[in-house]
Amino acid sequence: MATAAYEQLKLHMTPEKFYVEACDDGADDVLTIDRVSTEVTLAVKKDVPPSAVTRPIFGILGTIHLVAGNYLIVITKKTKVGEFFNHVIWKATDFDVLSYKKTMLHLTDIQLQDNKTFLAMLNHVLNVDGFYFSTTYDLTHTLQRLSNTSPEFQEMSLLERADQRFVWNGHLLRELSAQPEVHRFALPVLHGFITMHSCSINGKYFDWILISRRSCFRAGVRYYVRGIDSEGHAANFVETEQIVHYSGSKASFVQTRGSIPVFWSQRPNLKYKPLPQISKVANHMDGFQRHFDSQVIIYGKQVIINLINQKGSEKPLEQTFATMVSSLGSGMMRYIAFDFHKECKNMRWDRLSILLDQVAEMQDELSYFLVDSAGQVVANQEGVFRSNCMDCLDRTNVIQSLLARRSLQAQLQRLGVLHVGQKLEEQDEFEKIYKNAWADNANACAKQYAGTGALKTDFTRTGKRTHLGLIMDGWNSMIRYYKNNFSDGFRQDSIDLFLGNYSVDELESHSPLSVPRDWKFLALPVIMVVAFSMCIICLLMAGDTWTETLAYVLFWGVASIGTFFIILYNGKDFVDAPRLVQKEKID
Repeated sequence: MATAAYEQLKLHMTPEKFYVEACDDGADDVLTIDRVSTEVTLAVKKDVPPSAVTRPIFGILGTIHLVAGNYLIVITKKTKVGEFFNHVIWKATDFDVLSYKKTMLHLTDIQLQDNKTFLAMLNHVLNVDGFYFSTTYDLTHTLQRLSNTSPEFQEMSLLERADQRFVWNGHLLRELSAQPEVHRFALPVLHGFITMHSCSINGKYFDWILISRRSCFRAGVRYYVRGIDSEGHAANFVETEQIVHYSGSKASFVQTRGSIPVFWSQRPNLKYKPLPQISKVANHMDGFQRHFDSQVIIYGKQVIINLINQKGSEKPLEQTFATMVSSLGSGMMRYIAFDFHKECKNMRWDRLSILLDQVAEMQDELSYFLVDSAGQVVANQEGVFRSNCMDCLDRTNVIQSLLARRSLQAQLQRLGVLHVGQKLEEQDEFEKIYKNAWADNANACAKQYAGTGALKTDFTRTGKRTHLGLIMDGWNSMIRYYKNNFSDGFRQDSIDLFLGNYSVDELESHSPLSVPRDWKFLALPVIMVVAFSMCIICLLMAGDTWTETLAYVLFWGVASIGTFFIILYNGKDFVDAPRLVQKEKID
């Protein structure tokens, strides 16, 4: 049993120190943070000055250094998601970022502005939905990983034993991590999606849980983080675990998703779908092998399902992926290419059964994890499906939900919840819960990576592709286009700051935030708007002759259209690019 983190906390503030008091039964510990020296020590309750300003908090997210000095980030609101084997799971819904400094008079105007921007970046990440924690349960590991641990591991604090891939506040907790005596004040926080439901089939009650753990390695936004890095970490890597708890028995089925694991990019340039670029100079096999070596160690066999188009701009990526798998020649990997859009065109989504039938035998071989009510492991999952499309969002989530349902069917039959011959699809009440949960999972993952809800969720929710769903997909695609081109640079900077990929140095002579924009960024959009406005004004205020009006309209119309195409041609100069960490450019 892991050493639990403190659940009930009070924050006492004086001009000199922060005091975080543990209010759990029998606790006397007080975490003390010196606001001047930044020293972290352990005290007792009698050390808290009566003059301190006091407020309740629900956890310490960590500390971060900005231009003005250090800041303490605390959880101020939480909502209960549910209970997980008698452990309460919480979603953090509000935070406070508290300055160690009592005044900003030591900063110049430029430093003040930079500090304000960095704070806005922090708050942007904190406002993205999907931060989860438990003070008594390790959310970062699957049931199968937790079942195969040493007694020493089980005695560790939640912070020590957590899977660092999924601890989104790992950088923020680095100071507390270095002092084991204060670990009970440190909460590892997961980013992703968790939902829990109490369900009933045939009068038998069971808990059904869905957890998506988003990796903090190579994290970022849709077009600025693609492929893999030199360590083999894939962009938008998410581990999704479906859990059933019935009459003391627990079953689990794990899948993963992640960007195509070669060195490629797709930088925004105002085009609706920028052309993917595969590096001609990088050592693809080195990064590819690093990626799958780690995946095999963690999960076992890999059944790769590549859902991208096998023609057009996506075709070279599919060919490269297939070639890399073949070249590696590993018996632990199987590769399946399924052109989702081609197979399901004209709303023929029933054709997804072709893929399910193709992998059915492989899924039976991979199996699932099952432990009985006595705590004995009955079955182990021998590997995972690793699914991907271009974004690892919409197409990927649809396929994952279908594979998970097939596994759940087998689990519920084995546990005796479903009768022989009964189909999960026939259980209307549970099917509604199941489909909506997977659609919610799709939306959460999409918002965290692409900035909007997922596409194709009408199929996930209803089992049918609808015209309304197509309209909603069009709307979300339009919002994605805007965000990907005009706000994702800020979003990427926010993530890099939060995760520690960029550290603020107030002594830095040149702030990365003060990079001047190219003159075209300011001038050409203004010219285009003015020209278009003059074109409209000329139409509204027609002169004595249509010849004169037509001449003016043509002049301003050509000016506005010409400027638009100049902007489009120079698209990379107009997108909102990251400024804190230089993203690799693929040649």
